[in-house]
Order: sequence, then C-alpha cells, then structure tokens
Amino acid sequence: MEIFPVLVLSLSFAIMLILGVPVAFSIIGSTTLTLCVFLPLDPALTTIAQRVASGLDSFVLLAIPLFILAGQFMNSPGIAGRLIRFAQNCIGWLPGGLSFVNITASMIFGAISGSAGAAASAVGGAMTGRMTKAGYERAFCAATNLTASTTGLLIPPSNGLIVYSLAAGGLSIGSLFLAGYIPGILVGLSLMAAAFFYAKRRGYPTEARVGFREIAKSFFAAAPSLLLLFLVMGGIIAGWFTPTEAAGVAVLYSAILAVAIYRDIAWRDIPMVLLQAARTTSMVLVLIAASVAMSWLMAYIHLPQAISAALLSLSDNPIVILLIINLILLVVGTFMDMTPALLIFTPIFLPVVIPLGIDPIQFGMIMVLNLCIGLCTPPVGSLLFIGSSIAEVNVTEVVRPLLPLLAMMILVLLLVTFFPQLSLWLPSLFDL
Repeated sequence: MEIFPVLVLSLSFAIMLILGVPVAFSIIGSTTLTLCVFLPLDPALTTIAQRVASGLDSFVLLAIPLFILAGQFMNSPGIAGRLIRFAQNCIGWLPGGLSFVNITASMIFGAISGSAGAAASAVGGAMTGRMTKAGYERAFCAATNLTASTTGLLIPPSNGLIVYSLAAGGLSIGSLFLAGYIPGILVGLSLMAAAFFYAKRRGYPTEARVGFREIAKSFFAAAPSLLLLFLVMGGIIAGWFTPTEAAGVAVLYSAILAVAIYRDIAWRDIPMVLLQAARTTSMVLVLIAASVAMSWLMAYIHLPQAISAALLSLSDNPIVILLIINLILLVVGTFMDMTPALLIFTPIFLPVVIPLGIDPIQFGMIMVLNLCIGLCTPPVGSLLFIGSSIAEVNVTEVVRPLLPLLAMMILVLLLVTFFPQLSLWLPSLFDL
C-alpha cells in the first residue's frame, strides 16, 4: 500500500468536513480527488460515476425507502401519545416513573418508525412538557429521550442493520434483525437503571397507580401500532416474506392504520407524507452511494489489508482487537453518521475479526451499538442536537445528565462485545 493516496484521502476528507461541506459531498469529493492520483481526470470521473451508480444497484436497498415511508406514516403525535399513555399506566408509578415512560415509549416508537430522530422528536415533544410539570429538569428529559431513541436502531426493523448487511457482503437481514432484540432491550433496561438512581437522588415524584381497566384500555388503544412489530418480524421468521417484502407490507399496514383507523393523517396529507419520505430517502441513498464509492477506493489502494495487518501485529487476542476497534468506532461516531460509517468501516474491520473467530452477526451489533453512542455525543451527534432543541436547553446543559446514561450504554457495548450469545441466541433459536 502506498501512503500518498491514503494521506490525500484522509486529509481532503477531514478538510472538507472542517469547512462544513455536507458529509456525502465530502466523501465523494475526497474519493474523486484521490482517484485522480492514479488516473487522468476523465477516466477518474467515469469510474467514480460507475461506482456511485453500482452502489445503489441492490434489491436489499429497496427495503430502506419502504421502511422510511412506513415510518413517515407512523410518525404522528397520536401514535406516540397512545404508546406513552400505555407505558405511563404500566410503569409510571415507579420512582422516576416518567423517565421510564420516556425510555419505554422511545424504544417502542423507535422500533415502529425505524428512525431514532423520529422517536426523539415525537416522544420528546410529548414527554418534555409532562416531565417538567412534574419537576424533572429539562436537561435530564433531553438526555433520557435522546439516548433511549437509539434503541430503535437496534430493535428491528432497522435501516442501520440493512446497511450493515450490504456492507458485509449480504448477511441475512432476518438474522441481524433477530440479533438486535436483546442488545436493544439491554440498552433500554440499562438506561432505566441509570434513570432510577438519578431520580432517587433528585427526589423526582412518582405517578399514581391506575387500575387494570385503565391499563387494558390503553393497551388496546396502542395494540394496532404494536402489531406492526410482530407483523414484520413474524412474517420474516415464518418465511412468509423477505425483509424487502416485509417493508412493503409495513407500508401498507401503516398507511391503513394512520389514515383509516387512527385517522391521524388525512387523505389530503398523503402527498406531503410521500414527499417527506422521498426527501429522507434521497439523503440516505446519496450517503450510501458515496460511501460505497469510497469503500471501493479503499479496497483499490489495499487500505483494509494494511489496517488488518497493523491491528493483528499488535495482538492476536480477540479481546484486545475488539477493544481497539471499539475505541476507534467510538471516536468515528463522534463526527460521522451511522450510514457512511457502516459502509466505510465494515469492509475494513470485518476481515480483521472473522479470522479471530468473531461472528459477523455479533460484530454487526458491536458496530451499530458503537455508532448509536456516537449519535448522542458531541461535536456532531445529531440526536444530541435534536433532543436539546426539543427540550429547549443548551447542548452543554445536557452533557452532565447525559454522562451516566452514556456510561450505561458503553457497559452494554462491553457485554455485547464479550458475550456473543447476547447477539447470537435468537438467530440460532429460530435457525436464521
């Protein structure tokens, strides 16, 4: 491997990011500039265009716009409100109960919508007012909301796991979806543990208990939304449809639910829902296309092999290698979004860990959980800014209550790293 193209790639990418160039254009710009080191301008531009186009030539990727569209139909205050009411009736009476409600509702809504940002916006918007009226600090509301919303990126259906499947060479999306349940639930439970001790120390109030009739009533109100999770995963496990077909079923079900049953979305609003889904899809797919081109260039200059050799020269102990990779990914997550990070770094690190006996499914959970943490951390953590904006607090105020929650997420990351069965048990149970 020649060092000059690596320097051109890394420095040009870093400079573009510092100058505020959007990530997708930073990726494609640095990739094109580096390829011009090897080729004249015309062949370099032609090659990049081919790689960008081929990066989107995958049937699996069709699931992403479909899940995004389903999420747009489900992304309504009415659906979030029903989930919050059900969670509040069940666990609101516990110490710090409203923070538990926030976490639980964010987990469920994030999984239903498939978007951490949507979960942070919908649940945070509904819960911040309730929590502050009960005496909770706004900064704590924001920290709880933004960390809990990341669980929707682990609990299926998850676009991040679909992207990892593509980057890993076509791993079973059904297996990855099943593998995400236990890590995602563990993150939620760990956040609840941190919120419990924080609430006890601050003396936050509890909600009054409600009777079984109220719990049952709120459950039946939220049940149609919850059914989407069982419909998607049940159909995949039973072999009724592929993950891409499951995304199409999710769109049909969510549209009927939002328009005809709940009536949260009027018929006249459907074009706007489609337009918003198209905007989100375009941003995601441009990132994917650019990242695939950069991944190809890295392979062309033999960067993955060089990094693999460098890591293995440090140690052949899987624990040491995984700790090093975790540290690298935690740093990467602070300045790069999940989609490009998965597409760029999966081809680099996966060849390192497979010879050490690490299952690619488990490694997918490690990568996604690392990057979920990055979404909550400065300077570029998108969820940090969304959560702060919704709670109407400064980002610096959120950092203090955020630290114990991030510590719990890192603890779960270590558990997932060193106990493979946390990721592999469910896929093996259903033979996926």
